[in-house]
Amino acid sequence: MPGKMVVISGASHLLWMVFAASQAFKIEILPESPIMAQIGASVSLTCSTTGCESPSFSWRTQIDSPLNGKVRSAGTTSTLTMDPVSFGNEHSYLCTATCGAAKAERGIKVHLYSFPKDPEIHLSGPLEVGQQVTATCLVPDVYPFDRLEVALLKDNHLLKNQEFLEPMETKSLETKSLEVTFTPTSGDIETVLVCRATLHIDVDEELRERETTKELQVYISPKNTTVSVSPSTRLQEGGSVTMTCASEGLPAPQIFWSKKLEHGALQPLSGNATLTLIAMRKEDSGIYVCAGVNLVGQDMKEVELLVQEKPFTVEISPGPQVAAELGDSVMLTCGVRGCESPSFSWRTQIDSPLSGKVRSAGTTSTLTLSPVSFENEHYYLCTVTCGRKKLEKGIKVDLYSFPRDPEMEVSGTLVSGSPVTVRCQVPDVYPLDRLEMQLLKGESIMKNKNFLEDVDKKSLETGSLEMTFIPTTEDSGKVLVCQAQLHIDELESEPKQRQSTQTLHVDIAPRNATILVSPSSTLEEGRSVTMTCSSDGLPALRIRWSRQLKNGHLQFLSENTTLTLTSTKREDSGIYVCEGSSQAGISRKEVELIIRVAPKDMQLTASPSENVKEGDTVIISCTCGNFPKTWIILKKKAETGDTVLKSIDGAYTIHKAQLEDAGVYECESKNELGSLSRRITLDVKGRESDKDYFSPGLLVLYCVSSLIIPAIGMIIYFARKANMKGSYSLVEAQKSKV
Repeated sequence: MPGKMVVISGASHLLWMVFAASQAFKIEILPESPIMAQIGASVSLTCSTTGCESPSFSWRTQIDSPLNGKVRSAGTTSTLTMDPVSFGNEHSYLCTATCGAAKAERGIKVHLYSFPKDPEIHLSGPLEVGQQVTATCLVPDVYPFDRLEVALLKDNHLLKNQEFLEPMETKSLETKSLEVTFTPTSGDIETVLVCRATLHIDVDEELRERETTKELQVYISPKNTTVSVSPSTRLQEGGSVTMTCASEGLPAPQIFWSKKLEHGALQPLSGNATLTLIAMRKEDSGIYVCAGVNLVGQDMKEVELLVQEKPFTVEISPGPQVAAELGDSVMLTCGVRGCESPSFSWRTQIDSPLSGKVRSAGTTSTLTLSPVSFENEHYYLCTVTCGRKKLEKGIKVDLYSFPRDPEMEVSGTLVSGSPVTVRCQVPDVYPLDRLEMQLLKGESIMKNKNFLEDVDKKSLETGSLEMTFIPTTEDSGKVLVCQAQLHIDELESEPKQRQSTQTLHVDIAPRNATILVSPSSTLEEGRSVTMTCSSDGLPALRIRWSRQLKNGHLQFLSENTTLTLTSTKREDSGIYVCEGSSQAGISRKEVELIIRVAPKDMQLTASPSENVKEGDTVIISCTCGNFPKTWIILKKKAETGDTVLKSIDGAYTIHKAQLEDAGVYECESKNELGSLSRRITLDVKGRESDKDYFSPGLLVLYCVSSLIIPAIGMIIYFARKANMKGSYSLVEAQKSKV
């Protein structure tokens, strides 16, 4: 039993060692799966082992064909390199590794392919609209082609698709193609043709699919070729012609001009669309051919030119009629065509003097009229002789004068409601019978005049138009237009029409002047007063304040609308005048200002003296500075009562004074503001009856009495004065007077 166990134990140990050895020695090959190698590329197969320090390697194909590669072994790795890969490398390769008695083997399949270039697109010819064309897609050097699929698309539309499934007899690089025939249309312009080739092999997507695009260049053969000729296909010798050719096509056709020769051949002339022929001769007549040519065709158009012999012609300018302004310079030019050496002569139709200068050179002759006057208004004839031929051309010279704009004059200031006359004159006009004048207010015609009367002689005249109208305030801002037209058809550069304008400014005459006095027109001395003046009118009125003097003249005070007097005095009383004035007139208003003052500056006098003789004439006069004036009361004082004297303007006259006229006289003035009185004593002396009687005794008596009597009089005067009242009522005096 123990012997069996030893045997069993030894056997099991041997098996374990074999198992351990088999587990430790391994072989691997990279890449692990079959590979797809591109022909011409480089491929390396790597064989490596584990569990053996010094293995030995060997490589072979499954069918024992040549390796067609290089083997390099080092340590536990062996590499088979195929560079470049060719059809001889498409095999199953086996790598054998030996480690002592142990041997291991691994294999890998190498597949080949060729897909080196993008497809190529070829067209059978230019793409012409309406003409069939074949598009060919070529895929060069393909292997294996039985895995190839080719599609041809126009934009995103599939034209044709093909898979090349036929068997391959030999291993070789093939070029496969796909053809599609289609008819281009104008809608194919700028579209894209796409050739897409796919090789269905196990490689990355970017390696198994290739694509080529080609933008379609679609052509349209030239057509609708047209030719325009200027001035005409029938020409005269020496003239010129321009022929312009146009043709439709894509790309735009190039234009070629040629002339058809007698035998039918074409003589090239130009490669421009426009052909210009100058100084043409008769032999230039013929058929000219325009050809529109592009890549896909051509279209031709013929035009026939006929060059005729040029006749002898005469032209006169500016003609046949010219209007010349008096005083200007006019040149009449006579030119010849078709004659190299002409002769010229000038005359008027009625054979009057030319009144101008003639100058001829070559084929041109000029007649200069400078300055133009009435003698130049004729029909002029230019006669040209060329060999035996003679031609004559005429030109009529009409004169005119229209140098200035109308002159407009208005008779005066425009005042609403007042007639005004407008006069419009056009000076130095000729001919007057061609003149028309209009007077307009705004757009309305006020008056129109045509000067159609016959004028016996040629002279400068003045056309005049006059009209009277009544302006209104609605006319302000409107434009008054005087328009003159000279109806001469030949007027070109000079104006046929002239006009003058004037904007209407209609005034309103001053009216309704008013004066406002504050606080009143009657006031006490020392107070202030404001007088404000206003008046209606247009334009705004000029206000002027004045004071009327005693002589009736006006004293200027102010040009303000308001006149203010401060701290008034009696002298400020009077008539104040306000005037509102403009060009249209004047409006006036008066106001009387009364400054009331208390009586003052009273004077009571006796003329010629306060001492008179019996029989003399005495004037007792009383004046007072009161305002407004009140009654001045003159009284003679007496113990029995005062006597009111009848005075005229404060003056009382005593004719042939008597002794009883002697006494005290009083003047009194009184108003609402106060009263004032003055007194005077009148002394009347009796006259002596006998001037011859005289004695010393009487002289002494006279001297004594002359001293005593005045003393007694003064005593009596002061006694009476003490008994008299100190004032006198104006009302009482008037009652007593009544």
